[in-house]
Amino acid sequence: MMVVSMVAVLSGLPDTESLFLLAAGIFVLLAIVMLYRVYMGPTIQDRLLAVNVLGTNTVVVLALLSVALGEPWFLDIALIYALLNLLMALVVTKYTVERGGLR
Repeated sequence: MMVVSMVAVLSGLPDTESLFLLAAGIFVLLAIVMLYRVYMGPTIQDRLLAVNVLGTNTVVVLALLSVALGEPWFLDIALIYALLNLLMALVVTKYTVERGGLR
């Protein structure tokens, strides 16, 4: 890791931690944009898909922060959040099928 940082500094490129933090920031901005779709719809399916994308986006941001900050326990939180996101998708799908579709 130190060799990669030294090469990046000597070549004028930002270090890998900065790149991971930049990528996490971009994903956070995309999540803020996705909140518009959650709020505006126009259909319930659009809103559910947007919420699922937000959950996946959160997992990606947590994974990027884990690598950038060197905190492996962020990955544990990301895994738990991914499982909760999957569970939410399954419950909503089961509810939708039992009702005969969302209106």
